[in-house]
Amino acid sequence: MNPHATLSDILKSFQSGEISLRDAEMAIHGLEIEEIGGIAHFDVGRHIRCGMPEVVLSEGKDPGHLTAIVTRVVEKSGRCIITRITGERYEVIRKAGRDHGYTVEEHRNARIAIASRVPAPEKNHGVVGIISAGTSDIPVAEEARIIAEEMGCTVHAIHDVGAAGIHRLFPALGKVQDADVYIVVAGREGTLPTVVAGLVDRPVIGVPVSTGYGYMGAGEAALASMLQSCAVLAVVNIDAGFTAGAFAAQVARGAQSNEK
Repeated sequence: MNPHATLSDILKSFQSGEISLRDAEMAIHGLEIEEIGGIAHFDVGRHIRCGMPEVVLSEGKDPGHLTAIVTRVVEKSGRCIITRITGERYEVIRKAGRDHGYTVEEHRNARIAIASRVPAPEKNHGVVGIISAGTSDIPVAEEARIIAEEMGCTVHAIHDVGAAGIHRLFPALGKVQDADVYIVVAGREGTLPTVVAGLVDRPVIGVPVSTGYGYMGAGEAALASMLQSCAVLAVVNIDAGFTAGAFAAQVARGAQSNEK
């Protein structure tokens, strides 16, 4: 089905027998959008259309707007991921949960909260391996882990095996060798993703982290290093754990589909 098809196109295709009833239902739900109080347009069908759950960015939003959006998403889809949430906003979301009957799971290290009325998705969509260079990189790695798990992936994570003691990496790789895709998180000079990409036969996603200091120490040096990798490597933005987790989950899901 054309992803840009209108409702009329879908109904005509069903009427002519080009698509089944189930395909028509999925296509219609995939186009569904719901306005929330004049402040947001909730993409109800995103998980059907893209395999991606709805995620709400806390950063920059008025607390009242944030709770209104999260509450409506939970009411409509049963589960909502809130990213880049800090400090008092956890309590704001918890209070909204108490008022509206949903639970709030906090992951403060990753700056994530999950508001929910339904269980977490089953982990049957492939395996993601996450490797971080240093302990300071763990928050970004954790953001990636939670997103991949929320998209139905099994995640194995190994931390603090960076290039300063490269011998730590080799036994660690053995623990994640069943991964369909790897996320490698590194700050400072950002060497580790290139090293891993030269050792494994699966896709590697490099995540530069703003854990350095001094000249280009806010992740710029790590990003530049990864972009210049001599090993085949995909790279996301600085501190973009969400993007890495979501992209890795899509790769893992695709790998699982190809095996069936």
